[in-house]
Amino acid sequence: MFYHLFFPLERYSILFNVFRYITFRSIAAFLTGLIISLILGPYLIRLLKQKSAVEHIDEDAPERHRIKQGTPTMGGLIILFSLLISSLLWNNLTNPAILMMYLTTIWLGVFGFLDDFLKNFVKLKKGLLPKYKLWGQISIAVILTLTIYYSSSDLGIEGSISNIQVPFLKNTFLHLGWFFIPFAVFMIVGTSNAVNLTDGLDGLASGTLALAAMGLGIMSYLKGNFIIADYLNLQFIPQAGELTVFISALIGTLIGFLWFNSYPAQVFMGDTGSLTLGGIMAVISILLREQLFFMIIGLIFVAEAVSVIMQRYYFKWSKQRTGSGKRIFLCAPLHHHYELKGLHEVKIVIRFWIVAILLVAVALATIKLR
Repeated sequence: MFYHLFFPLERYSILFNVFRYITFRSIAAFLTGLIISLILGPYLIRLLKQKSAVEHIDEDAPERHRIKQGTPTMGGLIILFSLLISSLLWNNLTNPAILMMYLTTIWLGVFGFLDDFLKNFVKLKKGLLPKYKLWGQISIAVILTLTIYYSSSDLGIEGSISNIQVPFLKNTFLHLGWFFIPFAVFMIVGTSNAVNLTDGLDGLASGTLALAAMGLGIMSYLKGNFIIADYLNLQFIPQAGELTVFISALIGTLIGFLWFNSYPAQVFMGDTGSLTLGGIMAVISILLREQLFFMIIGLIFVAEAVSVIMQRYYFKWSKQRTGSGKRIFLCAPLHHHYELKGLHEVKIVIRFWIVAILLVAVALATIKLR
């Protein structure tokens, strides 16, 4: 909004020219998202407590989680409001990529909110039925994937969008062809659910998401700058610059939310936040043609999802084979396994953050190998 209001005034004063720069608007979006979330947080937390929108701990969760009973959930509303407001203020609202991010945020946010609403206000223990939640994720994933596939030129992407760059090899691409469509759909749905599974300890999902978003933000800035992209042998994507502003708003919002979500958490993001944020990250990586890069920086989310899949299917297989189900992990997702091994929640979260920092560093180091 500020871009459209003030940049045209640069003909009257050179001061307004600053609204043209991605760096200025990215920093402003980061600060705006951070400040809004810090201001909005206490109000929404009080409101959620008044409405009894609080966490109910599953029976199979570690015993020490009982103390979390009654903590407000649906804190994802803080993230969604802060992200959308800061982005609306600082982004170029005619940018196709940004419009796609708004669609992703609102669509998945509605489904996540509906799931939390049914759990907390209608008192349906399971919330939105899994099949309806899944179809909601698949539907937006299909819409976005088809739009990207058939409108890549409008998004400023040269060449086939189905060619994915391999991070560790120079001028090497995976040519997916039409397989790009199911691959992208699976990635959006899978990441949305993987982040949802990661959201199990205070500050775990919000912290790792902020670090992963930082990696994507750096990549979007590099690809959105013609000179830097040419020097680093990266594909120049004109629309990527505006994604940098959006990602900066996201990082600021997540750090602001972490203020309330760090141990001991005053609020949980719930499905309203986790389902939406996973989808946002996946769509950004697709628009940047950096799906494999994102798999590196988001390896924690992959590990959490794989641990659940392995646990479930090994239990079923062993039960059919021996009559008694066996488990690979003490509990899944993976972070609960370490809890039952005796590690404190804070130590687990900080170690996961350290791993996330390492993954971002490894992914960024691959840029010089291209």
